[in-house]
Amino acid sequence: MRAIDVHVHPSTEPFKYERRWGKEVADFLPKYYRIKPKLSTDEEMAQEFRDLDIKALLIGWDAQAESGYETEGTNDEIATLIKKFPDVFIGGWAMIDPWKGRWAVKELERCVRDLGLNGLKFQQSAQGFFPNERRFYPLYETCVELKVPVSFHTGTTGLGAGMPGGHGYRLKYTRPIPYIDDVAADFPELTIIMIHPAWPWIDEQIAVLLHKANVFNDLSGWAPKYFPENLKKEINGRLQDKFMFASDYPEISPQRWLDEFEGQGYKPEVVEKVFYKNAHRILNLSV
Repeated sequence: MRAIDVHVHPSTEPFKYERRWGKEVADFLPKYYRIKPKLSTDEEMAQEFRDLDIKALLIGWDAQAESGYETEGTNDEIATLIKKFPDVFIGGWAMIDPWKGRWAVKELERCVRDLGLNGLKFQQSAQGFFPNERRFYPLYETCVELKVPVSFHTGTTGLGAGMPGGHGYRLKYTRPIPYIDDVAADFPELTIIMIHPAWPWIDEQIAVLLHKANVFNDLSGWAPKYFPENLKKEINGRLQDKFMFASDYPEISPQRWLDEFEGQGYKPEVVEKVFYKNAHRILNLSV
């Protein structure tokens, strides 16, 4: 096993861009990322990771209240993929719209207990909420009870990037301080993952990682050659036990991410930690 990719969006039919965000964003996003939209069969996607000798954690999608698009059922889809290809897909993140109240809590319990998913994932710009609002705390309390982690998008987002008004997506929801920091302080037993290098708030992200023992970072969404120097220093130094490989597939190729990271001059033991050792420990994976 070369690596564990902790942030993978399926490239299959139920997860098509248009189904998640609507036609306007779906048409514009590939221009922002300078990629061609990828659509695979279940078997093709699994084989892609198998050929790379990578294990992966898949991510559902639900931003229904804010977007208006019907996205229920994606958690079941990733659970099906995990059962179908257990040699490749070793777990998954349930994505649940926090505005769905008691239903959201029940869905989290179902996803963990019945579907066997590993944790809860949010994209606050897409879902339109501040993580530290008390109305959402029952979800974090349930994560603590179920002993599963929660992950939050941080920094800018490709959703709506370059479109007039950012297509209504707001960046304010994804700032590390105070929003992630507050949740980490209020739930010291909760494992929290900050998703992406949190530009333009990288220094805030580093401060939270340094200050809060229960907070970690998946490095998805950025090609490693573009990581800012202050982040590279922490990855290779005092915070080397906090970071995990994550590609944000299909937007970034896992092969490209791993090859670029290896070429950035990190210590061999750091590469090993980021590629799989940290994920194994932080997420309590049974690989």
